[in-house]
Amino acid sequence: MTETTENAVAEEQAAQRLLTALQTRQACEPVRDLIGPTDLPAAYRVQERLTAGRLAAGATVVGRKIGLTSAAVQEQMSVDQPDFGVLFDDMAFGDGELVPMEHLLQPKAEAEVAFVLKKDLADGPLDIAQIRDAIDYGVAALEVCDSRIDGWNIAFADTVADNASSGVYVLGNDRLTLDEFAPIEVGMSMKINGEEVSTGNGAACLGDPLNAVAWLAKAARDFGEPLRAGQVILSGALGPMRPIESGDEVTVDISGLGSVTARFSEGNPQ
Repeated sequence: MTETTENAVAEEQAAQRLLTALQTRQACEPVRDLIGPTDLPAAYRVQERLTAGRLAAGATVVGRKIGLTSAAVQEQMSVDQPDFGVLFDDMAFGDGELVPMEHLLQPKAEAEVAFVLKKDLADGPLDIAQIRDAIDYGVAALEVCDSRIDGWNIAFADTVADNASSGVYVLGNDRLTLDEFAPIEVGMSMKINGEEVSTGNGAACLGDPLNAVAWLAKAARDFGEPLRAGQVILSGALGPMRPIESGDEVTVDISGLGSVTARFSEGNPQ
């Protein structure tokens, strides 16, 4: 994605604003005042700068996440497509592990089907048949979305630039191949402290989570960083996200795939 000289300064300012918020754990103002609310190429260039900053600080890319897979959310954001972000190694937590709230600012949980790849998705048609062939297994996932933008006051460009509002994620322990479960057929229930707060199904994610992975594979290749074997793919929410508070325990049950739990430490997000 090319950029003009006149845009480069604004995009660097936007990236630095977000990177400072990430490093200081202090939410910032939106970046749409710098790059516009709907400029998709500019927003992804800011995300790329943010990623470069994370890599320079020692982080490692371990996968990608897909956001805005819900038609209702797309309408709310005035967009007609999903977005994607980068998963780094320090974002991953194990099933039942305590997630420190100081890692987060304004966390919201959502339930997803995650996939781990056994083949690159860099060449070819990147159709559903190729996607299925490239997937090693699926696993129940809990994504904690977060925003560096104060009060989640975001437009499309803000969330894209801010690494698709990524926070942390937790994967379950049950690993099933696509011969063992059908992502489109799963049902989901998410509970916070034992109370059901969100339900959904596989069809809520772009009609089928595999459709979301196909979209991502093409977008990532166009972006210049194709999906690679071994990477984790968070395919998008199966139902509404819900805010998390300190001390909460969040459990996701996905029919036919298993469950995953995250516990959050006492103390306020920083």
